Amino acid sequence: MTNRVNSYLSLSSNDETISVSSSLYDDISTDEEEEVFVPVEPHVGYKKVLVTGGAGFIGSHVADELLRRGDDVVIVDEMNDYYDVEMKKSNLILLQEKYGNERLSIYDGDICDEKLMMDIFESEQPQWVCHMAARAGVRPSIADPFVYIHSNIRGTTQLMELSHKFGVQNFVFASSSSVYGGSKSDFFSENEAVDNPVSPYAASKKACELLSYTYHHLYNLNVTALRFFTVYGPRGRPDMAPFKFIDRISRGLEIQQFGDGTSSRDYTYIDDIVDGVVRSIDRKHGYEVFNLGKGNGTSLKEFINLVEKHTGKDALIKIMPDQPGDVPFTCADVRKAKKYIGYSAKIPFEEGIRRTAKWYQGVYDKSIPEM
Repeated sequence: MTNRVNSYLSLSSNDETISVSSSLYDDISTDEEEEVFVPVEPHVGYKKVLVTGGAGFIGSHVADELLRRGDDVVIVDEMNDYYDVEMKKSNLILLQEKYGNERLSIYDGDICDEKLMMDIFESEQPQWVCHMAARAGVRPSIADPFVYIHSNIRGTTQLMELSHKFGVQNFVFASSSSVYGGSKSDFFSENEAVDNPVSPYAASKKACELLSYTYHHLYNLNVTALRFFTVYGPRGRPDMAPFKFIDRISRGLEIQQFGDGTSSRDYTYIDDIVDGVVRSIDRKHGYEVFNLGKGNGTSLKEFINLVEKHTGKDALIKIMPDQPGDVPFTCADVRKAKKYIGYSAKIPFEEGIRRTAKWYQGVYDKSIPEM
């Protein structure tokens, strides 16, 4: 086994450079390093893709990209009220206005509804599944774990059951960086054992990864699990800090800072996440887990300062204690995703905040100054 060191290396792709710690090489054996890697060639033809959660933040952006490039998309979304349903409706309207209904089908329903999902698979015959539907949120899962068991574990299992029965070629689903909750590492690698989730949400995502391996083992279902690292951007979820901070600081309202501001997250812009999702859809790996993140962290203090800069407003900050279930640091080791699917985040955090603040200005607040 290689030893942890504190030096850094640079990985370059398309003239863009990202820095990663050489400590990422923990847990990689000499034998693994010497293995000959044969990349999976991408499927470049037409696809009909079932996108669950397609009215949500990530799902609607993925559906947009698939439709833009010429694929057909079937969306299933239960339109639950975890956050404002009008935001989800507007995402669907946007897709319909851009692409019409010839290549886009939309179903309003729960993925756990056996009859509905059987009818959709029988009538639509999707050969590619992009499963983005899930109950999200660490803190709400502590208050009500049962809905996470229903939506995340049962829903994912039902989709995999139908996928193997209907001969789906590739099944890609959203896991989460939350599975690393009990980790002591500085950078989170897919090689790491993640057996200590610290919230029901994280546990549900780990359970989905385990079940998906079972379906690969039993039925040879091609599965890719994607561990997202704090996704943000235009049309983002209002319960997430990037949207919440831009909104409240823009309106002169108080924001809550949990802890002393030194906690750090690997915030990943939506366009980079979509790129990783679509690259995974196109490549039929037997079973793989990939981190999708920016590859470096931003402290909460720096985050707030950048929102102030790009809204032109000062933040009113209320210091709060750390929250149960939260982790102090998240940062993705993205080397595996780069190697297997050619993934490399392109959008720096400040540029992503600038774009998100500009979008917010156009939709919600005309008072934010142009940058």
